[in-house]
Amino acid sequence: MTSSTPRRTVLAAALAAAGTAAAAPAAAAVPAGAAAPPAGAGAAPAAAGRDHDSGPGLVDNRFWSSYTDWRCGGAAGTKAVAGRRPGLVLAHPAGRTDYTDPHTGRTSAWEYASWTSPEHTLAAPATEVIASWNALTPPGTWLQVELSGTYTDTTATPWYVLGRWASGDGDIRRTSVDDQTDGRSTVWTDTLAIDDTASGLRLASYRLRLTLYRVPGSGLTPTVWRLGAMASDVPDRFTVPASEPGAARELAVPRYSQNTHVGQYPEYDNGGEAWCSPTSSQMIVEYWGRRPSAEELAWVNPDFADPQVCHAARHTFDHQYEGCGNWPFNAAYAATYPDMNAVVTRLRSLTELESLISAGIPAITSQSFRQEELTGAGYGTSGHLMTVIGFTPDGDIIANDPASPSNEAVRRVYRRHEWENIWLRTKRYDANGKVRSGTGGICYIFWPVRSAPSQHRALRSLGLL
Repeated sequence: MTSSTPRRTVLAAALAAAGTAAAAPAAAAVPAGAAAPPAGAGAAPAAAGRDHDSGPGLVDNRFWSSYTDWRCGGAAGTKAVAGRRPGLVLAHPAGRTDYTDPHTGRTSAWEYASWTSPEHTLAAPATEVIASWNALTPPGTWLQVELSGTYTDTTATPWYVLGRWASGDGDIRRTSVDDQTDGRSTVWTDTLAIDDTASGLRLASYRLRLTLYRVPGSGLTPTVWRLGAMASDVPDRFTVPASEPGAARELAVPRYSQNTHVGQYPEYDNGGEAWCSPTSSQMIVEYWGRRPSAEELAWVNPDFADPQVCHAARHTFDHQYEGCGNWPFNAAYAATYPDMNAVVTRLRSLTELESLISAGIPAITSQSFRQEELTGAGYGTSGHLMTVIGFTPDGDIIANDPASPSNEAVRRVYRRHEWENIWLRTKRYDANGKVRSGTGGICYIFWPVRSAPSQHRALRSLGLL
């Protein structure tokens, strides 16, 4: 039932130890160079909420997705393509490199081209940044996402690798990159975090760099439709104030249990017992009317029920992290389906989540809790994803919780303030009384390119459009 626990545990320990000696700097492992990043500026609308709002700029979302966006960046061999869904493609190689896959040991030659975003100055300096991307990589192609930031003392970070990713797993193994730090900030799987937040140091701005790879001479290209990041500075808190309930609504989201897959495909994070993230992602993908084809599912044992959940686990698996809980990899998986957008972000209140549900948009939330902290769950977890599908007339949370014994048992109703607290807090006590981190409102949001006006308004209010 738990997902992402090793990475979250390490991050919690690192934040708790802030102020101690930092690790020696390590260079990001970059398989290919790129053009010098250009200077520029971006703007991101701040999310708004009507209850216990922690202040403007606490969460800063900036995503590049329009034809103008792609043309404003610094291109070295890439080009923007117009159309109903503008994107970025590899037009001609800027260079060639060898990449040795650390998970297969295979060395292959690749042509590459790159795009570097304008510098985005944050609405408020941040302690954490999480990137997201929406793309499709045909066989023979893959991509890499990097980030370089400027601290509030005007010094700069190195270029950090935030993911090496492909839609499939035939060319490279999808992977995060460990051991990236400059002694002031560190990449923890999918999250760039300031090491010592008590020092007052923050990230003031950043640039993203996208490198597209293909088999030399093939003429193939990845297509990238969306690239961006969520940056935030969530205040330390063990509890959050109770909010007032909004409108009641329940969305008809498919129900899948991760536990019906226990023991299946243990090469992907020990099987279904750890598949809360891909199981939740698959529920939302299917809510929007998408699902893998019979051909795509042909590799799954026909005796297994709900083979699409096995498919989601395989296609979200991070070979370095050795788990399916990499947040951006789950968003990227959802966006491989036709005309789907997907991001990782952070919401500041339960009211913001209610606005999404009211507009017909479910969300996948990340939380940690002891068994006694969430009535009716029947378990405790150091990291778990579930899908929020609605609110009762009393304001309680209706969730499709994949940590259930069967698909029929997935729908749960959780007490409003208990759930609100475990989701929005940033600090908590574990069963041994030790201080651990909380996710502070992390969630995945997936939606179709052609969305209803009410959905468009809800997403724009959160800075996602």
